[in-house]
Parts: sequence; structure tokens; C-alpha cells
Amino acid sequence: MSSKLRRATIANRLLNSGEASIAELAQIFGTSEMTIRRDLELLEIEGLARRIRGGAISTQSRSYQPPILQRSVHEALAKQKNRRGRGRTLVAGETTIIDGGTTTLQMARAINPGIALTVITNSLLVATELDTKPEIRTLVTGGKLRHGEMSLVGSRAKASFIDLNCDSVFIGAAGVSEEKGLTEYNLEDTEIKLAAIRSGRRVIVLADASKWVRSPS
Repeated sequence: MSSKLRRATIANRLLNSGEASIAELAQIFGTSEMTIRRDLELLEIEGLARRIRGGAISTQSRSYQPPILQRSVHEALAKQKNRRGRGRTLVAGETTIIDGGTTTLQMARAINPGIALTVITNSLLVATELDTKPEIRTLVTGGKLRHGEMSLVGSRAKASFIDLNCDSVFIGAAGVSEEKGLTEYNLEDTEIKLAAIRSGRRVIVLADASKWVRSPS
């Protein structure tokens, strides 16, 4: 893992859990505590963290989410490692919902262009990616555009999933917690995800390791 990607992952972990110790981060990333200290110094300079004794805390609001294109740059390397496996969970002839987000976008890129599917999405970026795959029939929900995300939200987007019976639903998440389950930054996004989940026979949550937050023991 590059130092840039490691720092981005640390910042995201701090955002989700609030704080972390140097020893804990060194163990997670398999680096020395000195390396983690340097990472935290740089994150503090960037305004993403504040160092405290033995660790650091996030200085970002938990309601803040960087624009999707900015997140894609930081997260692409980590997500590319697993996107092929996600694409293989699709079955030819199925109707599936693909949620908006960086992880689901990577999944869309990994779909075999020769597989015949019907895909329903509220993400304009996912729809654009699927347009390069001629065997996929893509349906885009209605709704209002969420600025910075290139996704459609609101009552029209939510209504698009009502009465659907899809074979599979692929959902992204801001965080995955033992205590709280799936978490999301935005209430409108949450409502769309819940509507999509109710429409699917099989639900697959796509989240990389940086999204996992363990409950305190």
C-alpha cells in the first residue's frame, strides 16, 4: 500500500471511529509506529486529523462526505483489487440494482461486457459506465441530482424502486459497524438504499476494509 493510500485510509478510519491509537494503526497497516506518526503529522497539516497523546482524532464532521470524483482518486487502488470478484457475483439474465458510490462504480467497471443483464441504477456515473457494455440494458431512476455525487435522490428516485422484484441489489456504505450496522452520510441516500434493499431477493453490501468500524469491547 502506498503512503498516500495509507493516509487516506487512516483519515477515513478516524472519520468513522472518531479516534485511533498509533499502536493500533501500526498493527493494522503492518508498519512501524514512527511511520504512523509521520502519517498523522501530514494528516494534521492537511486538516484531517488532530494528534493526541498516543494517537489521533478526526477533525472532520461525520456528516461531511467529499465529492465522489475526489473519493474515487483516493480509493481507486484499494477497490480495484477486489472489483473483479464483485463482478462475478452477477448471473446472466438477472435484473439487478446497482447503488451509487465509488465501490459500486468500480464494480460496474468490472462487469463482463458479454453478460446480458438488466440494471437499474440511480447513479449517472454507473449508467455511463454500463453504456460501454452493449449486452446490458440500463434503466436510470428519476429524481433530483445530488450535487457532487452524480446520483439521483428524492421521492421520484425512491418511487422507482417500489413494486420492483429484483434478483440482486448491490449497495455501498459509508461505514459498517458491529453495533449500528450499515451507516451513511446523507439521509436522502439512506432512503434510496432502503427502498432498493426492499426490492431485492439478494442483497450484497460492497465495502472495503477502511469502512469497517469495530464496536468497543
